[in-house]
Amino acid sequence: MRKISASSPSKTATRTRARYQFRPPRYYRGPLHPVQPPRPSEPNSREFVPGPFGRERLEDHFHNTIASDMMILSYTHLPPGVPRKKVDIKDRLREWDDSSPYHKNRPLKGPKGGSVLRLMDKPGTFHNVPKLTGVTVHSMVKGALQDQNWITSTRMIVQSVTGLRAEVVEAKKSVQGFGLKAEAPIAVKVNMQGQLAWRFLASLIDIVLPRVKEWPGVKGTSGDSSGNFSLGLTPEGVALFPEVEVNYDMYPPKLIPGMHITIHTSANNDKDGRKLLQAFGLPFYGKMRRA
Repeated sequence: MRKISASSPSKTATRTRARYQFRPPRYYRGPLHPVQPPRPSEPNSREFVPGPFGRERLEDHFHNTIASDMMILSYTHLPPGVPRKKVDIKDRLREWDDSSPYHKNRPLKGPKGGSVLRLMDKPGTFHNVPKLTGVTVHSMVKGALQDQNWITSTRMIVQSVTGLRAEVVEAKKSVQGFGLKAEAPIAVKVNMQGQLAWRFLASLIDIVLPRVKEWPGVKGTSGDSSGNFSLGLTPEGVALFPEVEVNYDMYPPKLIPGMHITIHTSANNDKDGRKLLQAFGLPFYGKMRRA
């Protein structure tokens, strides 16, 4: 007979519970490995992130209203029953007239002109509707050349406004005229995507910018011809963020920095990106860049 050893119930329960514990591997060893890590949506995954616990108003407004309106504005189609013309490149090539002996056995020449102009932009469908892809916040701290407390204060403000830890940007080379030394901290930046980007943009458009005195809007030539737009905020405008305003006494007024904000969209040109931001409620002024 097997001897049964007396043990406490707590030790037995601990020993039984540890038998079924699973810890995912630290490194992914390929799809053929017998032990596969769990999906990022499972709580026992190393990549699991709880949330989102709510929907952003601006994001819902984009999916429910703005996306369909922009698709209708740029949608192109043929009436029912009209056949689509398929243009073959071979039909557009031209032959040589044999006026020279060098024309013999030469490849056909390319097309010359044409009566039909190609579309500059692809037809708008639900696949290529412009949308927000991210927001970048950059703050250059000029006072950090003399006092490093500027960097600390700027990181605290940028982190409270964006919800992400700010990355310190160091100088690449020394500039004696400005008193700048190589590898000296001079700025901070944050790249936001997903829900944080929607939240920051909604706070910027709905709360901060309407309270800025005599703010004309975003300059019409601020685009980079790829659907990305930039604007700047003075220290007075940064102080209007709710996260800074509620704890205004915690930050020294002279150490509140300005911000350079870049809004990234999936548009291929400034015209479509400007339509998207105007639908969000961001005004533009001056001469508009068509590209």
